Amino acid sequence: MRSVLVANPKGGAGKTTLATNLSGYFANQGLKTTLCDLDRQQSALRWMAFRDASLAPVTGYFAGNQIGLNFPKEADWVVVDAPAGLQGYKLSDSMRSVDKIIVPLVPSVFDMAATEDFLNVIRSEIRGAKAKVGIVAMRVDPRTRAAGMLEEFLTHFDLPIVAYLRNTQNYVNVAAAGATIFDPPKARHKKDLEQWASLVAWVEKK
Repeated sequence: MRSVLVANPKGGAGKTTLATNLSGYFANQGLKTTLCDLDRQQSALRWMAFRDASLAPVTGYFAGNQIGLNFPKEADWVVVDAPAGLQGYKLSDSMRSVDKIIVPLVPSVFDMAATEDFLNVIRSEIRGAKAKVGIVAMRVDPRTRAAGMLEEFLTHFDLPIVAYLRNTQNYVNVAAAGATIFDPPKARHKKDLEQWASLVAWVEKK
């Protein structure tokens, strides 16, 4: 069993979008996938409630604001959707419990400022294990000035951007049906799947 935590202290960063679609990716690879929802709003589990039984199965459970070391042993992958404001010992315990940590980040002055302390904590917690943390630039084209601003900001933390995901309604549309861009029909999401290639390769790398 392997696990990945999707976390950012700011709401609206795209945590649940990443967590659900990553779960969809693993499920469509034929892997036993469990989605662990730590957010009291339970957005990830609400998404699961709409998921059609004909799609690749994703199991899930609500774990409150806690994360334990006892993930389901029968799962191949556990994807953890963290709540906004995860900090202190809960953040430390969460980071130690997983194999990979994804931080979605929108390249705006407000989002970067809100995430600065969080990234400093991560950097200090994972000394010697930098390959464990990856940044996903959300709703941005890598050729834009905003992307350049984000890249400059992240040089202070020495954390890699593992993917750039564009601003598209595709994620909203599939989520409404409890689906992901990895579920059929995938042809309409070709560009998005291309953007995810570097992200899933990074997550799967041991």
